[in-house]
Amino acid sequence: MTTQLYGFWRSNAAFRVRVALALKNIPCEEIEVDILSGRQFDPEYAALNAEHVVPTFIHNGHRLFQSMAIMEYLDEIHPEPRLLPDNPEERAYARSLALVSVADAHPLVVPRVRNHLAHAFNADNAAIVAWCRHWAAEGLATYERLLGHRPASPFALGDAPGIADICIAGQIITAELYDLDITDYPQVTTLTARCFELPEFRDAHPSRRPGYVR
Repeated sequence: MTTQLYGFWRSNAAFRVRVALALKNIPCEEIEVDILSGRQFDPEYAALNAEHVVPTFIHNGHRLFQSMAIMEYLDEIHPEPRLLPDNPEERAYARSLALVSVADAHPLVVPRVRNHLAHAFNADNAAIVAWCRHWAAEGLATYERLLGHRPASPFALGDAPGIADICIAGQIITAELYDLDITDYPQVTTLTARCFELPEFRDAHPSRRPGYVR
């Protein structure tokens, strides 16, 4: 069985998939695609992923992209431990939490958005960093409100981490990359500290990946 993950240390989406693979104890070869230097547009990689993004997950010859789709696929081919609950209402709630980062906050800080700000609006580095901090904070503030309505116990949906915790942890990583003050988000920081006590989260952190630059 051939399992490969094309990713990059800076990619939040690749972080999510790395954690999911680790939680399920699925061995995987990781191949670097430097999205900061534009290697996602190389013809060889474009043949694998026409969207020109990471991650790309290859399993038994099948190519998959988009972190949510990959994580749900992993749940289907390797059901234990579960990333999504069996209960339909809880499963929808888990997806809702995950999508705050995946669909709302993270897409606004990816390289193609940062590059567009620079090229179309002449935004300098300081303006781009301020933009990214704003959207990182918006995501954390949303999670803080949601966890206020339903506190983690000890994880977002109970005793074990799942897809929601993975995505909330990813939002904290975005905040770290832009030196955002996270003291206003105590419930988020408590939950994610609990996540990063686990080797599956800790080893997937950008600072643990080859090529990491602070």
